[in-house]
Amino acid sequence: MTGTAATAREPLGQLIVAERFGVEVPTFQGEGPSCGHPAIFIRLSRCNLTCESCDTKETWDWSRFKPQEVSTRESVQDLVAWVRPSPVELVVITGGEPLLQQRNLVPLVRRLLDEGRRVEFETNGTVMPAPALLVDGVRFNVSPKLASFGMDEAKSIVPSVLRAFAASGRSVFKFVASSVADIDRIAELVDRHGLAPVWVMPEGTTVEAITSTTRVLADAVASRHWHLTTRLHVAAFADPKGR
Repeated sequence: MTGTAATAREPLGQLIVAERFGVEVPTFQGEGPSCGHPAIFIRLSRCNLTCESCDTKETWDWSRFKPQEVSTRESVQDLVAWVRPSPVELVVITGGEPLLQQRNLVPLVRRLLDEGRRVEFETNGTVMPAPALLVDGVRFNVSPKLASFGMDEAKSIVPSVLRAFAASGRSVFKFVASSVADIDRIAELVDRHGLAPVWVMPEGTTVEAITSTTRVLADAVASRHWHLTTRLHVAAFADPKGR
């Protein structure tokens, strides 16, 4: 795999967006603690990692994609206006790595909270969250990337950031796993950095693969009293892209 991790340099008041969905065509949060809850998604472009198994490479891999073709700049005002007609409470801000754009995420989150929404961030756990985002109504779904995900852990595991998320009281830790060896590695990270609560999600992009991997992992996850999640959108929709 070749590619260049992309950083975000956006004008003040704008965010670099890869896609947004869940307003015109309703959908669910498919993973983690809010699995099955109605949700609106804002997927931001750009990432600081280059995971081989990434399923959203259009947010960072400029060896395969042209950024001007797979992302747009949208104002905070326009994003809030897009969300406003929906009765759905949960807004999920994902990526890429959304926390690369924290400067303009702060006003977006404030506006969403003021309008009665709650916000979940999906982050890889390598970027320190701004204090202004550690507020009531915001949760971080922190998903550190293991070596088995095709990423050098010297880059994907940042102890100081993981500990800050753990200490915030506003984070859960969601690990993608494909083997019992992955579960053992997760246990090492959990013990070393005090990570809790823990969710494990089986790797896979088809119902068959997810089911098979779930059966491989289930006993090891249960024995540690962790949470087990699935990828509901893969099971629920024939084409889960944009759902």
